[in-house]
Amino acid sequence: MQKISIRPVQSNEIELLQKIAVDTYAETFASANTKENMVLYLEKAFNLDRLTLAHQHAHTHYYFAEQREEVIGYLKLNTGDAQTEDLFDLSMEIERIYVLPESFGKGVGQLLMDHAINFARSGHIRTIWLGVWEQNPRAVRFYEKNGFTVFGEHPYMMGKDEQMDLLMRFEL
Repeated sequence: MQKISIRPVQSNEIELLQKIAVDTYAETFASANTKENMVLYLEKAFNLDRLTLAHQHAHTHYYFAEQREEVIGYLKLNTGDAQTEDLFDLSMEIERIYVLPESFGKGVGQLLMDHAINFARSGHIRTIWLGVWEQNPRAVRFYEKNGFTVFGEHPYMMGKDEQMDLLMRFEL
């Protein structure tokens, strides 16, 4: 098997980031949501201006997973004031960890998770937290396998549909 590498997303790669973000999100959630709600969400969450601003934020960190110089997944980490919620001292949020379906089962998600944990350890983070859709059992199992436990929930808008995320955390 060809080696999978993890590397930071560069400022000239925002369009590629947008493509992988839209492709992986749509692949993961389109079948469980209306087309209208998916379009609304994708246009809001992954527009180029928003991604560019996030990429420029000092406490937001994007990484690509690559195999044979092709992007097959990505990771978005938030620290400090970039976190979507202020929940813990010395914390980091995994806001996005997505892999293209054709790369499932190759350990890409685990490599991205390992990268996130190593990043947290190097930054003296005590708690890693994330939100995961309650109706995504594959992702919930993945996070549980990595030592995350549910500590709450919060609603989010998928277009015009309010859905519920489980909040999960991992203590370092």
